[in-house]
Amino acid sequence: MNVAATPAQPLSDKAITRAKAKTFAVLSTLLPDGQPQNHVMWVDTDGTNLIMNTEVHRRKYRNVAADPRVTILLPDNENPYIFSEVRGRVTSEIRGPQARENIEELAMKYMGSPSGSS
Repeated sequence: MNVAATPAQPLSDKAITRAKAKTFAVLSTLLPDGQPQNHVMWVDTDGTNLIMNTEVHRRKYRNVAADPRVTILLPDNENPYIFSEVRGRVTSEIRGPQARENIEELAMKYMGSPSGSS
Protein backbone atom coordinates (compact mmCIF):
# COMPACT_ATOMS: atom_id res chain seq x y z
CA MET A 1 0.00 0.00 0.00
CA ASN A 2 1.32 3.39 -0.99
CA VAL A 3 0.44 6.50 1.02
CA ALA A 4 0.78 10.16 0.10
CA ALA A 5 1.34 12.70 2.85
CA THR A 6 0.22 16.18 1.90
CA PRO A 7 2.12 18.89 3.78
CA ALA A 8 0.36 21.74 5.56
CA GLN A 9 2.70 24.11 3.66
CA PRO A 10 4.15 23.54 0.16
CA LEU A 11 7.29 21.41 0.17
CA SER A 12 10.50 23.43 0.19
CA ASP A 13 13.05 22.89 -2.57
CA LYS A 14 15.38 21.29 0.00
CA ALA A 15 12.65 18.90 1.17
CA ILE A 16 11.99 17.89 -2.45
CA THR A 17 15.72 17.39 -3.09
CA ARG A 18 16.10 15.27 0.04
CA ALA A 19 13.01 13.17 -0.76
CA LYS A 20 14.28 12.52 -4.29
CA ALA A 21 17.70 11.51 -2.93
CA LYS A 22 18.48 8.28 -1.12
CA THR A 23 17.40 9.84 2.19
CA PHE A 24 16.00 7.70 4.98
CA ALA A 25 12.98 9.61 6.28
CA VAL A 26 11.57 9.42 9.80
CA LEU A 27 7.77 9.17 9.77
CA SER A 28 6.08 10.13 13.05
CA THR A 29 2.55 8.86 13.59
CA LEU A 30 0.29 8.85 16.63
CA LEU A 31 -0.52 5.75 18.66
CA PRO A 32 -4.09 5.28 19.93
CA ASP A 33 -3.10 6.78 23.30
CA GLY A 34 -1.71 9.90 21.56
CA GLN A 35 1.98 9.10 22.01
CA PRO A 36 4.17 9.56 18.93
CA GLN A 37 5.72 6.56 17.20
CA ASN A 38 8.64 6.96 14.78
CA HIS A 39 9.40 4.81 11.76
CA VAL A 40 12.47 4.94 9.48
CA MET A 41 11.13 4.82 5.94
CA TRP A 42 12.04 4.96 2.28
CA VAL A 43 10.52 8.09 0.74
CA ASP A 44 9.90 9.72 -2.62
CA THR A 45 7.99 12.75 -3.81
CA ASP A 46 5.87 13.86 -6.73
CA GLY A 47 6.90 17.46 -5.95
CA THR A 48 3.72 18.14 -3.97
CA ASN A 49 3.35 15.12 -1.68
CA LEU A 50 5.77 12.85 0.13
CA ILE A 51 5.18 9.24 -0.90
CA MET A 52 5.87 6.19 1.26
CA ASN A 53 4.95 2.54 1.06
CA THR A 54 3.88 0.18 3.84
CA GLU A 55 1.74 -2.89 4.39
CA VAL A 56 -1.76 -2.64 5.86
CA HIS A 57 -0.97 -4.88 8.85
CA ARG A 58 1.78 -2.52 10.08
CA ARG A 59 1.27 -0.33 13.14
CA LYS A 60 2.08 2.84 11.16
CA TYR A 61 -0.76 2.06 8.74
CA ARG A 62 -3.21 1.51 11.58
CA ASN A 63 -1.98 4.74 13.20
CA VAL A 64 -2.63 6.90 10.12
CA ALA A 65 -5.94 5.16 9.43
CA ALA A 66 -7.07 6.31 12.89
CA ASP A 67 -5.38 9.74 12.80
CA PRO A 68 -3.89 10.95 9.49
CA ARG A 69 -1.66 13.64 11.05
CA VAL A 70 2.03 12.95 10.46
CA THR A 71 5.41 14.60 10.72
CA ILE A 72 8.20 13.52 8.39
CA LEU A 73 11.83 14.34 9.05
CA LEU A 74 14.19 14.35 6.07
CA PRO A 75 17.78 14.54 7.35
CA ASP A 76 20.59 15.75 5.10
CA ASN A 77 22.71 12.77 4.03
CA GLU A 78 25.97 14.64 4.67
CA ASN A 79 25.03 16.31 7.95
CA PRO A 80 22.10 14.87 9.95
CA TYR A 81 21.94 18.06 12.03
CA ILE A 82 20.54 19.74 8.91
CA PHE A 83 17.07 18.50 8.00
CA SER A 84 13.68 19.33 6.57
CA GLU A 85 10.62 18.76 8.74
CA VAL A 86 7.29 18.33 6.99
CA ARG A 87 4.02 18.33 8.90
CA GLY A 88 0.81 17.31 7.23
CA ARG A 89 -1.76 14.58 6.75
CA VAL A 90 -1.94 11.30 4.91
CA THR A 91 -4.40 12.21 2.18
CA SER A 92 -4.49 9.18 -0.06
CA GLU A 93 -3.56 5.55 -0.34
CA ILE A 94 -3.00 3.38 -3.36
CA ARG A 95 -3.20 -0.40 -3.38
CA GLY A 96 -2.62 -3.08 -5.96
CA PRO A 97 -0.35 -2.87 -9.02
CA GLN A 98 0.43 0.84 -8.65
CA ALA A 99 1.53 0.35 -5.03
CA ARG A 100 3.65 -2.64 -6.10
CA GLU A 101 5.24 -0.51 -8.83
CA ASN A 102 6.06 2.15 -6.22
CA ILE A 103 7.81 -0.29 -3.87
CA GLU A 104 9.85 -1.61 -6.82
CA GLU A 105 10.90 1.97 -7.66
CA LEU A 106 11.85 2.60 -4.04
CA ALA A 107 13.81 -0.68 -3.90
CA MET A 108 15.77 0.33 -7.00
CA LYS A 109 16.46 3.75 -5.48
CA TYR A 110 17.61 2.47 -2.08
CA MET A 111 18.99 -1.01 -2.85
CA GLY A 112 19.87 -0.83 -6.54
CA SER A 113 17.67 -3.83 -7.40
CA PRO A 114 14.00 -4.81 -7.37
CA SER A 115 12.58 -5.80 -3.98
CA GLY A 116 12.40 -9.50 -4.83
CA SER A 117 16.07 -9.85 -5.78
CA SER A 118 19.30 -9.64 -3.85
